[in-house]
Amino acid sequence: MAVRHHKANNSKRQRNRRPGELPRGVHNRSITVGVYLLLAGLSLAVFSQTIRYDFVNFDDDMYVYNAPAIQAGPTLQGILATFTSPHARNWHPLTTVSHMLDCRLYGLNAGGHHATNVVLHTIAALLLFRVLRQMTGALWKSAIVAALFAVHPLHVESVAWVSERKDVLSAVFFFLMLDAYVRYARAMSISRYLVVTALFVAGLMSKPMLVTAPVVLLGLDYWPLRRFDQTGSKRGKAKVMQFGNRRRMIQRLFLEKLPLLILSAGAGIITFALQKRAAGSIPALPLLWRAQNAVVSYVIYAWQTSCPKRLAVFYPHPNDTLATWQVVFAVAFLLAITCAAIAFRDKRPYLFTGWLWYLVMLVPVIGFVQVGEQGHADRYTYLPSIGLFLIAVWAVGDVAAVSQVRLWRGIATAGTIVIIASLACIAFAQTFYWRNSETLWTHALDVTTDNDVAHNNLGYLCVDRGELDKAMSHFEAALKIRSGKLDPHYNLGTAFVEMNFGDALARKGQPDEAVAHFEQAIKLQPDYAEAYYNRGNVFFVEGRTDEAIADWEKTLQIQPNDADAHTGLGNALLRKGALKEAIAHYNEAMALAPKDPHCRSNMAWVLATSGDASLRDGAKAIKLAQQAVSLSGGREPLFLRALAAAYAETGRFPDAIAMTQQAAVIARMQGKTSLANLLEEDVLLYRGNIPLRRASLAN
Repeated sequence: MAVRHHKANNSKRQRNRRPGELPRGVHNRSITVGVYLLLAGLSLAVFSQTIRYDFVNFDDDMYVYNAPAIQAGPTLQGILATFTSPHARNWHPLTTVSHMLDCRLYGLNAGGHHATNVVLHTIAALLLFRVLRQMTGALWKSAIVAALFAVHPLHVESVAWVSERKDVLSAVFFFLMLDAYVRYARAMSISRYLVVTALFVAGLMSKPMLVTAPVVLLGLDYWPLRRFDQTGSKRGKAKVMQFGNRRRMIQRLFLEKLPLLILSAGAGIITFALQKRAAGSIPALPLLWRAQNAVVSYVIYAWQTSCPKRLAVFYPHPNDTLATWQVVFAVAFLLAITCAAIAFRDKRPYLFTGWLWYLVMLVPVIGFVQVGEQGHADRYTYLPSIGLFLIAVWAVGDVAAVSQVRLWRGIATAGTIVIIASLACIAFAQTFYWRNSETLWTHALDVTTDNDVAHNNLGYLCVDRGELDKAMSHFEAALKIRSGKLDPHYNLGTAFVEMNFGDALARKGQPDEAVAHFEQAIKLQPDYAEAYYNRGNVFFVEGRTDEAIADWEKTLQIQPNDADAHTGLGNALLRKGALKEAIAHYNEAMALAPKDPHCRSNMAWVLATSGDASLRDGAKAIKLAQQAVSLSGGREPLFLRALAAAYAETGRFPDAIAMTQQAAVIARMQGKTSLANLLEEDVLLYRGNIPLRRASLAN
């Protein structure tokens, strides 16, 4: 009887403890430190391999390696711009600044950018353990949830993909906010609430997906903080605020979240507006398709959490192919779990909070508002899956606690270790696919069907490598798949594939076929600037200068800050003899693209070789040509030729001869025989102390 009495008193003390207060029996500090070290070790064991990986050709260009503002590092002007303009079609200024910092520290060494993601993910796992332990007092359960978060294969995408910096950074701020919220719940004060608000804002400025966090806080108020059943208190003056009844307490907790909900609404409006602006007039998928996919995706995410197999970077949207039974099953499953969570909210409160966490945190990305063409994505589970981890770990803990057989507890412990180790091994293998673009997209083709995005990106990669036949094979496969996607929502993506196919054909030396694909891209997307630009390139090479000028002018109407289009127009105008107009466009291109060597070399060529003496400026030509040579690494013979012409214009003929001879050697090594022969003719002129006077371009 004494034992029963002792337990009853303990239960009573726990029910009446202050919100967020740890139960009696503080755990040994050394055990806690050991858990932190174990969590860090698990995270690093799975993800440290990424420091040897490359960027991938899926958004990393927009986020880092083709973003001049990011590569410039954190400047005052650049940081201010992150708060007033979008980056990569989204508003997440703190994430943008973190990419700037990485570029300052590591340049374009992808390993450094990956390392930052790994460190942030590791910190997030440690913070999750701290927060759960603070709220529940359950050290081992909290440790297991944090371990599942640290190594789950669904989280590989968020950590191994540089562009998903927003996931790991927002998670750090989210868990810091929860930690601050626990402190606030223990002793409410304005200053502590402001800390919670500031960290919430930081999280929103890392990734707006955190808009549902205030609702998650309400779930945590129910359990484990149990604020629905307790009055709040303030320390210091020992002032205690008593509330008349439970209903008033709940109303107060809702009002307490109102400022956070207002911030969420603001972030949601900004994000929605920017994404609509970036997407232009892309029609949404039919509402029924989106609703069906949304409810099925909830079940898919839950299944992948329990059985993470055949994971891919991109899953095509099912459109209207979902069977009726799949949708009915998904709805029934969601309703059943929701009803169970409500029915057992008193006896099993973790079921209510965990399920609410999972459902609510997925709402912004579940697909009711369609962004992109994916049906679902692993990265969207990064924070929502914690709700499922809570349910699973606490449910198993309850079963083990009521069991009178010690063997069952041993089995539960051993099973937990096996599960975490197995997930870590699967995650390690999944991370390996992210080492470069080829392995990433090849794996996606292996584990998905009709994946036109994977084919397109593999084709794009092959074009960069010069493997044009292989590239065209992928583009043909992508277009075949997309021929069945007739909804207008897919027009832009199909136009993108058509444009890539046209580019490969142009490089292959098939201009007529290339133009046909560019025209199809323009038909699908009339304001497609890149398609006009690429068609203009083909026209220019074919000698159809006026048509090229028209296409490049159209490009600039759509995209006024396109430096390449300005360079192209300068080239075309130079061919027509409009030198002053050409120089104006080269100046525009140089201002827009500080690291582009082509416009600088072309400008140097005009200033060094123009037949109009009033336009020649040898000194400036040398400066620009030297910049072009430096930016290109000194391996482009045309840029070296422009520099030699600039030397000759200023009377430095020995330097001009040496530079031309160097250019000829490189040209022959690159198989450019005709250019090498032309350079040898230049040498003969320079030996006679005669500068170049050419009407044609150096490149």
